[in-house]
Amino acid sequence: MSLSLYYALPALGSYAMLSIFFLRWPHLLHTPRAPTFRVRLAAHRGGSGELLESTMEAMENSMAQRSDLLELDCQLTRDKVVVVSHDENLYRQSGLNRDVGSLDFEDLPLYKEELEVYFSPGHFAHGSDRRMVRLEDLFQRFPRTPMSVEIKGNNEELIREIAGLVRRYDRNEITIWASENRSVMKKCKAANPEMPLSFTISRGFWVLLSYYLGLLPFIPIPEKFFFCFLPNIINRNLFPIFLLLPEPAVGCGFEMVPSHHHLPCPHPTPRLIMRKSLIRHLEERGVQVVFWCLNEESDFEAAFSVGATGVMTDYPTALRHYLDNRGPAAQTS
Repeated sequence: MSLSLYYALPALGSYAMLSIFFLRWPHLLHTPRAPTFRVRLAAHRGGSGELLESTMEAMENSMAQRSDLLELDCQLTRDKVVVVSHDENLYRQSGLNRDVGSLDFEDLPLYKEELEVYFSPGHFAHGSDRRMVRLEDLFQRFPRTPMSVEIKGNNEELIREIAGLVRRYDRNEITIWASENRSVMKKCKAANPEMPLSFTISRGFWVLLSYYLGLLPFIPIPEKFFFCFLPNIINRNLFPIFLLLPEPAVGCGFEMVPSHHHLPCPHPTPRLIMRKSLIRHLEERGVQVVFWCLNEESDFEAAFSVGATGVMTDYPTALRHYLDNRGPAAQTS
């Protein structure tokens, strides 16, 4: 055995043992963080499978099912009103090919009478309420309900407006910053550092890599929420794949492949992400792991069986029924 191996192997062995030890007992290195609230049932776009997405009617329905969290996406109108809308362009939701930012709040169109449920292709939601709602309206209607506010684009003015609304309504501890983009998240944190953070995509991959390299027990984790996709829904429901067309489609230059076309796409296997030891470690570090966007009972079961804190769904009534009858709380009662 060479001299380098003679010293390296014991060092690697000691490192591996320490990593496994602190992975299991992270409180010996990190002060536990008690959650302000716990998320068992999160309503995606306010519960977009049962009523029209992001409307007050959908939110009311989700709250009737005792949702712990309302998941929202926000845009800014021309007259600086923060509205709850997943898309910046209004074509999918209303048929009007205009951006939210090009219209005043009073000029925003009504939603279509029915909208396809994105993570349940072929299923459509309907509702009598077709009006776009202001974020401030939700803060007034549900003053103590936790909400996750996702920022889609790099809009600093939108971020500042949301940060100000959260402060005005004293919601710093119960309104979560969410964004896929790390640079956007930095701006969110700077605008209101008192609001809890969720993982960006790059931070999520870093946590996974750190877990498999044995580094996770030793790195700081400022985030309090990990909204993680369930891998086996990727190809079942198909994430949006955009194809550049020779002719512009609805004025935007690309179109979405129909959601019922199941195309093969590489993604992490369930075993890579859904590790009980990883989720338990994050939980004990004060990070709530919420799998999204799950609309079938078998997926609810898969998420909770590996120790997930909660599930985000388009169908809050179905998830409430599962939790009350078959979920972890019901099984231990």
